[in-house]
Amino acid sequence: MALLYKKTGNLRACQLLLGHTKLESTVRYLGVDVDDALELSEALEL
Repeated sequence: MALLYKKTGNLRACQLLLGHTKLESTVRYLGVDVDDALELSEALEL
């Protein structure tokens, strides 16, 4: 899953594929910096 995120930057897709209801859970699972993830999700309008 981390590879998918790394290649696409699509945090929402990873969230859906992992079955997480909260974006924070996906961020924690992937080990992504929270600020970077939130900035990315805002840019993608998630």
